[in-house]
Amino acid sequence: MGHITSAHLITDMNIREYFRDTVCTAVAKQQLTVNEETIIYIVNMLASFMRSETLFEKTADGHVIRALAMIYADTINAETTLEKHRVLQRLGDIALFISGLFSYSLYRSLVDVDYYAAMGGNAYAHLADSMRHSYRGQTISMVFSELSRKFMALVDVLAEINENCNLASDSDILRLYELWLKTGNQRAAKLLQQNGIQPVSVTASRQ
Repeated sequence: MGHITSAHLITDMNIREYFRDTVCTAVAKQQLTVNEETIIYIVNMLASFMRSETLFEKTADGHVIRALAMIYADTINAETTLEKHRVLQRLGDIALFISGLFSYSLYRSLVDVDYYAAMGGNAYAHLADSMRHSYRGQTISMVFSELSRKFMALVDVLAEINENCNLASDSDILRLYELWLKTGNQRAAKLLQQNGIQPVSVTASRQ
């Protein structure tokens, strides 16, 4: 996300191939059975979130990772089914990504991994149920269903990838945000603000 400092680690190879190798290795090590389509989905999600503008949203308060409850509230105001699906997908993706990479921060906060699993898992489950009735949506429906059913197992997969690849510290912006979540470090907060990002603690997700 943002500017990758360990350039030779990832940018010298196709980023999706890199994540595919790491995801498959972690899945095998966890002795988890995951469909090929779901692995592809997770790989694409990780590659997408390597760009800070994909993870952080521009709001009136600056660039933030919005609280899950706020993202969910957007489904109420969604004008179309497609827009509602987009919001639910982002909710599930953010919940999976944060709980996988920042699980230790969640354990130390008012918001725990169980809350993220419930929010993310339910979002994926709603998507699976809504899309399974159309022919074109059956394949992605099965992916969302598996993401929902195996949410916590996939959190462990992402956590292992993070531990093995030091993924969270390979991005300056994500590393600063990680430090802010863990310690509330004011220097990290100021540096994030200088990058146009307003740090918001994950504890705000319950508000």
